[in-house]
Amino acid sequence: MNSSIKKLLAAALIAATCVFAAGCGSSDSGSADKKEIAIGVTAGPHAEVMEQVAKEAEKQGLTIKVVEFNDFVQPNKALAEGDLDMNSMQHQPYLDNVVKNQGMKLTSIGKTIILPMAVYSHKYKNISEVADGAKVTIPNDPTNGGRALLLLQQVGLITLKNGTSVDASVPDVVNNPKHLEFIELDAAQIPRSLDDTDLACVNTNYAIPAGLNPQKDSLLVEDKDSPYANVMVVREDEANNETYKKVLAIYQSEPIKKFINEHFQGTILPAF
Repeated sequence: MNSSIKKLLAAALIAATCVFAAGCGSSDSGSADKKEIAIGVTAGPHAEVMEQVAKEAEKQGLTIKVVEFNDFVQPNKALAEGDLDMNSMQHQPYLDNVVKNQGMKLTSIGKTIILPMAVYSHKYKNISEVADGAKVTIPNDPTNGGRALLLLQQVGLITLKNGTSVDASVPDVVNNPKHLEFIELDAAQIPRSLDDTDLACVNTNYAIPAGLNPQKDSLLVEDKDSPYANVMVVREDEANNETYKKVLAIYQSEPIKKFINEHFQGTILPAF
């Protein structure tokens, strides 16, 4: 009798344990489905677009938490340390530099937007009018200085030595038929140089506060195929995460492209 009771109690205990485990499993699965996806952005266009992405994602059962930063350093650090799931605030050359020099195991899973660099002038109405010996201001930091030179090469104003890409610098100019004089300044100061120089290569984030629209006011502007397109970034070991791929697909969808085009009026462009 005692033996039978013991067997019944054991069976009941096993059954209760199984039910509890199944219940816990169901709860875990449900919470995993509802987990917030924390995405780091910088204030401004990146944040504005991501808020729209979050609204579209909600329609598809995904919850995105948009986390704003005021610099470009912390979003990568937070992602690498696991405090974020993704970030969307940098172009590919910047990411490459971070990976190379800081050893962060981060990777891009796709393009987002481009804040195009453009060439402006208070003297010329067309790039073909540029005179011999014209003074050109370009950013003095390696990433954006190379970006300006590539843009000038695009229209034949200069030629860079073979093999030069986003890391180009003034010494890499091997042909300068117009004898352009390059003046390297801090990128933020370049819009103010327009009255004193002939051409100015300005990043969009500095052009907008100066009242410059890259599509309407420039002589030359990068297109969506620029190597400086911004990217969606994740940790290397999450590169094939299906949920993150779904977030990227939502970002690259028609509703988001329409929002970018209508809201920003060409000051930023979809890079997809």
